[in-house]
This record gives sequence, structure tokens and C-alpha cells, in this order.
Amino acid sequence: MPLRIRTTLAVLTAAAALALPLRGQGPDAPVVALEGEVRVAQGLLSGVPAERNAAITVFRGVPYAAPPVGDLRWREPQPAPSWTGTRQAHEFAPNCVQDIVDVRPPWTYEFMAHGEVSEDCLYLNIWTPARLPIERRPVFVYIHGGANTEGSGSVPVYDGEGLASRGLVVVTINYRLGVFGFFAHPELTAESPHGASGNYGLLDQIAAVRWVRENIAAFGGDPDRITIAGQSAGAAAVHSITASPLAAGLFHRAIAQSGSSLNTFGPGRPLAELEAEGARFAAAKGAPSLAGLRAMPADQLFASVPSGSGAPFRWSPVVDGYALPASVGEIFRAGRQNDVPTLTGANRDESGASPQPDITRERFVSQARERWGDRADDFLALYPAADDEQAKEAANTSARDLARTSMYLWALERAATARTPVYTYYWTHPLPGPEIDRYGAFHTSEVPYLLNSLFRSPRPFTALDYRIADLFSTYIVNFAETGDPNGVGLPEWRPVSTDRRETFEIGGRAGAMPLTSRPEAFDLLRELLLRQAGRR
Repeated sequence: MPLRIRTTLAVLTAAAALALPLRGQGPDAPVVALEGEVRVAQGLLSGVPAERNAAITVFRGVPYAAPPVGDLRWREPQPAPSWTGTRQAHEFAPNCVQDIVDVRPPWTYEFMAHGEVSEDCLYLNIWTPARLPIERRPVFVYIHGGANTEGSGSVPVYDGEGLASRGLVVVTINYRLGVFGFFAHPELTAESPHGASGNYGLLDQIAAVRWVRENIAAFGGDPDRITIAGQSAGAAAVHSITASPLAAGLFHRAIAQSGSSLNTFGPGRPLAELEAEGARFAAAKGAPSLAGLRAMPADQLFASVPSGSGAPFRWSPVVDGYALPASVGEIFRAGRQNDVPTLTGANRDESGASPQPDITRERFVSQARERWGDRADDFLALYPAADDEQAKEAANTSARDLARTSMYLWALERAATARTPVYTYYWTHPLPGPEIDRYGAFHTSEVPYLLNSLFRSPRPFTALDYRIADLFSTYIVNFAETGDPNGVGLPEWRPVSTDRRETFEIGGRAGAMPLTSRPEAFDLLRELLLRQAGRR
């Protein structure tokens, strides 16, 4: 029986959203769905028509690796077993082990994982508009976010029907989370043929992309036009996969939403540090050996450790010498990354910004002096805070300027060894719904527009929202097709260049926007950010 872990129940129905009119149906979409059975390496699969557009066929719960249970817990993903007969790929598989929470404001029901959880969770889902396998449509593989501790390929807002209706073959994946996906331990390192441990979630992601590369032609996809994409932790995964030698040749474009700044090219967490943390975790669980940890039931292993066990455990990729031979930044600076066209962006109301900032003049000035040291006076001259109200404005303006500038500096650093372009965006449209004035264009709010999946949300969308979704998803489809988001009749989206201090705004308007609210702020912010990141 699948494990189910739950803390809150706040049921919000999305039924009203399903009645929304179909949007984004491309003129070349097939009039019937892919017919018959599809053969992959493991056997035959049958799918079902999508809920709104019968021309889309959906294959849910397709195994891409063996269940990572028993002795396979904390091992590199193994090939999925074959089956006889036809596998009915009609229902989503369980989510990977996590705490199921229906709502966590500002994230409403459609942004959260639902249903059962299990260690047996290495499955993916495919939406295809292809009528025949020979159609060779671009492929879009989406990696969910959730701080490496929650999320799923079956989260409603990740529904692939919207982009599939625009011509892409869309894939969403599950990967191991938390202690199951990012646990390093000296005994795990010793037993590994690669002398590595801790990156099981990352290895799952790479295995999923490899499975797509090897099998997606059967679904009418083009294995030579695969885009990997993800948001938040999924964006960090995109950068890690781009850096990993294990992913060489598996994909051809990359999209990272809310995940590109100078910190992306930071030093990374070394294996020895994560091994020590893993040993501390094992001690907190009362497990004297790796065998004891492997024998522990999943819910016991997942449960919170006793208080007094030290600092909270952080589950994240590790510089293990195998999946990541060095930090992402070091790999890029050495020019050893998988060099593919990249599209990345940030949201207006994240990275310290908020439509209703809660800060006083005293606190803003104190933070500036602590963060910027001897350049604090210069910073405060650009972002003055004579009183509390002005401090709130200065806090938002400076946070947004810093976010755009840091993303630009990341892009320039990437360009030092890349031959391919990078396109950056800045998402500025507030997501309609509960407490819009409080949350605005919050972290993750761009996802349903980029994925053309507004129909999965019951929020009070207007015609403007649908126009923005049509535009954003059109850029994404173009990028997946060619590596360039631009197309006939669209506002021009120029790649990052040293000659232009700009990014591309997407929201109520679409077009170039400056990196900083005042041109003279750029030089100071560049200096401060580079110094903070240890670049000078």
C-alpha cells in the first residue's frame, strides 16, 4: 500500500476551471489522438485522451526506473523492469515521499501535490499531440520545484495539455525528495562504485531525461530537440543537469525559472560536509549503520528527527565527484558544461520584494550597513529612506534592481565560456486570487502562464490573463522548437549582451526593460554583488 502522509486538509475544487474555453489550440494540431499502443523499451503502453482536448493523448504513470526500494534505497536509479501485455498508463503514480499539504498561501490547491505518496515513485507522464510517431515534435521535459522536499509531476498546474495543444510533446517527472533523494553518508560513498553519495534525486532527473531521449520518438517526439525546464528547485536542477557530464547529449535547450543569479555559480556543498550531516541524521534516528537505515520503514525515516539534534537538515545536491565533479559555477567557468541555449527569469515579488513590505526606516538602514559595509552610504544615497514609507519603497526597488542585475551578471559570467545565447525575463503580472494585493507576482506565479495551464486553476482570470498566457507560452514553444523564443508578430526578445543592460518584461506589457530603476545604480550594484559573491 502506498504511504500517505498528511498534515492539513483544505479542499478547494478546481471543477469550475475545467469549464473554461480551450485556448492555445495550434492550427496544425491533429484532429484525432495518437492511435493504438505505443511500444517503449520496457513494453507496450496505452494512453487516454486528454480531458479537454481529445486530440491530445496522455500517458500517466510511466516507469522510467526501477522502484528505489529495499536494497535500492539510496542507490543510483536502475533500469525500469519490462512487462508483458499492455500497461494501462491511465492514472498518475504516487508522489515521492513528502508531506502532503493542500494549501500553503500564497500557493493554492493547484500548485500543490495531492494523493498518495510512496518510495515507489519514479514515474513520468507524457502529453502528446502527435498522430503518428514519425511527426518528430519538440519535446519539453518539466522538473517540478518544491525545495527538494515536495512536489510532483502530477501537480495540477504542471498539466501538459496546454503546451501539447501548441504542438509540443510534454513530459513531467517525479524524482526522489528529501532524505530519500539527497542523503549522503560515508557508508553510501564507500559502497558506491563511483565513490559518491547524496545526489539520488539529481540522478533520477538525469535518468528520466535519458529515458525520454531513448523512447520519446514512439510518442511522436524528436529526441534531437529536447528542452529541460524547471522552476525554483527545478531551476536549480536544470543548472545541475546542464553542468553534469552524465547528461551530455541528452538535451538541447534549457529553461530555468527563478533560479539564475550569481549565487547559482556559488561554491556548492562538498561531499564531506554532506557525509557529516548524514552521519548526524543517522545518529538522530538511532540507526548505527546503513543497513539499519535501509531497514527503517519509510514513514519512520521521513518523520522529523528529535529536537536537540542540531541544525535542521538541508536536502540539496552535493559536489560528489560523479554527477557533479565540481560546483556548477566551477564547471561553467571551465567550459565543461552542456552548452545549450538557455532561457531564464525572475519574478517581481520574490527575492525580498513584496507588494506590502513590512520594514521600518531603522531596519532598512541597519540591513544596508550590515550587508554593504563601507559602501552602505552610497547604496542609501541611491535608495533613500527618510521615513518608514520611503523605506518600504526603497526596500522593494532595491530588491528588484538587485535581482535583475544579479541575473544579468550570471548571464555574463555564463557567456564567458558558452557559445549559445541566453534570454532573460522579468515576470511582473500579479496572479489573480486570494490576497492579490499582498502577494502580487509571487514566487511560482508565472508557472500557469508559461505552461499555458490556466485552465487548471479556479482563480478569477480575465481576458488579459489569457492573452499573457498565449504570449508567454508562444515564446516557450518557439524556444523549444528552435532555441530562440522570437517569432513573427511577437515583441522582440533579445538575448543578453554586454552592449545592453536590459531584460525582457513579461506581464501587462512585453518588451525590453532596464536592469535598474535608475541607470546610475547599475555600476554600484554590480560592484556590490560581485564583491558579495567573492568575485573580486
